[in-house]
Amino acid sequence: MSDKELSWRFVEERVGEDADVQRARNTSLEHGIDPITASAGQYIATIAVALDAKNIIEIGTGLGVGTLWLAQACPSAHITSIDSEVDHHVTVRELLHEAEIPPARIRLIAEKALDVLPKMNEGSYDLVVIDADFQNVQAYVDHAIALVKPRGSVIVAGVLGDDLVADPARRDDKTSAYRWLLKALEDRDDVIHTVNLIGDGLVHIVRLPSGD
Repeated sequence: MSDKELSWRFVEERVGEDADVQRARNTSLEHGIDPITASAGQYIATIAVALDAKNIIEIGTGLGVGTLWLAQACPSAHITSIDSEVDHHVTVRELLHEAEIPPARIRLIAEKALDVLPKMNEGSYDLVVIDADFQNVQAYVDHAIALVKPRGSVIVAGVLGDDLVADPARRDDKTSAYRWLLKALEDRDDVIHTVNLIGDGLVHIVRLPSGD
């Protein structure tokens, strides 16, 4: 194992998750869903706290691992979580109930994100977290940047595409989608962004105020 791999494992294994998040993680794995890693959950929670986030959108609920990280980090936040899989939300409601998260704090929308996002108020959200299908990731990001307030954040999970994005020989659809996303961000002058190695890669995007 390389030093980099050891460091990655150290970062992941140092993060503890409480029983509620661990229950959601185990349920996800039992259903064949690959949730964000513990370090990625900790990262999005840290950013949410730094922003004192009150209004959060989550694109890709899964079975609630990220939802619980955010809900626990920001007890006064309202979270809108979008996932077209109705069965996912049935399970998430049960997990949120067991975690004693008030139902009024989490709005679960069982529709396609691209049908929902255009109807939401632009410039009204502190944070958007995207952990969803790669096929539409560019469109999700474009909508998310418009939806967050100036200096608001958009975080996209999985942008290193199973560690294949860095391999120039790879040309599959998933790898290409994340490469195009990163290139598109480089070409924008209304955001600043950074990529880090947490989990399967996160890109953290901040919307710049007009004139910055």
